[in-house]
Amino acid sequence: MKILAISGSLRLNSTNTKLLRAIVQLAPTDVEINLYDKLGAIPPFNLDLDNENALAAVADFRSELQAADAIVVCSPEYAHGVSGVLKNALDWIVSSGEFMNKPVGIINASPRSLYAHNALIETLTVMMAIIIPEASPAVPVAGRSLDEAGILADQELATSLLNAIDALVNFTEKSDH
Repeated sequence: MKILAISGSLRLNSTNTKLLRAIVQLAPTDVEINLYDKLGAIPPFNLDLDNENALAAVADFRSELQAADAIVVCSPEYAHGVSGVLKNALDWIVSSGEFMNKPVGIINASPRSLYAHNALIETLTVMMAIIIPEASPAVPVAGRSLDEAGILADQELATSLLNAIDALVNFTEKSDH
């Protein structure tokens, strides 16, 4: 099974990216989780440029989404919303449909950041993604200065992340995605 992990942050030391790196390490051996690290290359959304000659970065993102059996997203909240870079990338996907019927887990690095989490659920639901609640935990790591090793060493955090991945994998396998 292939899962694409998308961080909504471009920051080098992003808590969201660290969580996803930890998930990559927690994945069962029969599950391949790839961290998509090219959101910053996707240009501002412009419907005039979305045609059969779609920009290379957009085509790459779409290809990665198509190849995945499921997706996990972890995004920060900025001004009560989804990060601009993630929202921009999602705007490119609205009409092409790569999220359609795709199982998705949405991990929230800060239980206080509800606006972005709920907005992301709304956006992906409109795009016809299948949001898996059991694969969408709030994992309280924001402000704790943990790296991947620290996240993995914290039994409660590691268990929460592993349970989320297990839920996403189980749903996807049962659904024949």
